[in-house]
Amino acid sequence: TVRSKSRAHPEKQGPTGRRPGGGPAARRKVGWVNSKDMKVYKFGGASVRNADGVRNLRKIIDDEQHLFIIVSAMGKTTNALERVFAGVQQGNREAALGEVAALRSYHAEIIDDLWHGHRQLERVDALFDELERVAAETVYRPEEAELRYDEIVAYGELVSTTIISEYLNHAGVANRWIDMRRCLLTEQRHKDAGVDIEASAPRLRSALAGCGETIFVGQGFIGGAPDGTTTTLGREGSDYSAAVVANILDAESMSVWKDVDGILNADPKIFPDAVQIAELNYLDTIELAYSGAQIIHPKTIKPLQNKNIPLYVRPFGDKRKPGTVIRAMSAPVDVPILILKKDQVLLTLRSRDFSFVLEEKFATIFSLLERFRIKANLIHNSAVNLSLCVDRSWHIDEAVGALRGAGFDVMRSDNMELLTVRGYTDELWRRYACGPQVFIRQATQSTVRVVRKRG
Repeated sequence: TVRSKSRAHPEKQGPTGRRPGGGPAARRKVGWVNSKDMKVYKFGGASVRNADGVRNLRKIIDDEQHLFIIVSAMGKTTNALERVFAGVQQGNREAALGEVAALRSYHAEIIDDLWHGHRQLERVDALFDELERVAAETVYRPEEAELRYDEIVAYGELVSTTIISEYLNHAGVANRWIDMRRCLLTEQRHKDAGVDIEASAPRLRSALAGCGETIFVGQGFIGGAPDGTTTTLGREGSDYSAAVVANILDAESMSVWKDVDGILNADPKIFPDAVQIAELNYLDTIELAYSGAQIIHPKTIKPLQNKNIPLYVRPFGDKRKPGTVIRAMSAPVDVPILILKKDQVLLTLRSRDFSFVLEEKFATIFSLLERFRIKANLIHNSAVNLSLCVDRSWHIDEAVGALRGAGFDVMRSDNMELLTVRGYTDELWRRYACGPQVFIRQATQSTVRVVRKRG
């Protein structure tokens, strides 16, 4: 059984090969200082999915002097690493190694394109060699699912930041690669860990202290648990990583660079009439994230709000556009906001003795859900029934079994989705909140939430 912890890569072993001489590199070698001049930029996987994206990142940061860059895995790398994990889970070594080989080839093509010819980066090769060993030698145990998941998917960010850091040095932008597993101390929880900001602050500041560079490149999405194992912060957790860094460094601002002009009132792939929102306040953003909006990770806002740091969502394709700003105060949003959360399961529970579903029953139910890492996105109860709309997860079958073992009848409905419409109109009510596909409808004066069968 492979029991080794994901090996950390000390900053002193980070990417090197910076170009000597003048230009931007020389301009930036003035030493990092902890000041309000620092900005935090976060680049998602879609932005750096190919060499052109990495070159565009280089153009975006060209005028910056004090910058911490958080980068996600390139393109669909995390999805591919989840397939590596699935191969390990299923004992299919050939499938897992096939996915690793495809990822190695994909990143090699990006490297060759960036250097305009064949180029091998030793640290990238070492990361893929290590990933191959994990895929080939791990003996999977169900109780280690989240631990092994984190160990495997973290390689996406480690590889992407290594490539980008080395390329920036090659292109004249002196920078320091930072291992966020050593800087962000999380709780002992895998696949959805929270960061201990107070304990992480001295670690991160120490990693930056004494550096000649003023540009830093670190991984989003990953941290380190107290026992030294690698943790992840939940899907799309790179936003959260960037917010924690901004908080610790007292940053002037945080910017998330995306492939849209800013935050839209709906997903344009689902709702073609979507329009851009110019500004939001922290509270509205938290509510939208909780409802399932993919604009920002739900944990992102608190570290920023605590230091009153503005968050900009800006278009990766044109940095001149203003995007959307999120801050303490904002103008009211004057368009409806539609949020669709897919891959939901509706669980309806009833006590077998027909007793009321009161507080003592709630405690039993939610403690069982927490045991199996299942989140309730909507709760609806009557005298004897409790309905829960939850994310589909690996452990849903185990949770249903445990609830039945605790004395509840459980009815399960799959292929569900949760739609939230904030600022709904009569037309939107008729279009989305009515019809036989609607199982649950909850409404306030301004917001309606609907659990419905996926159409």
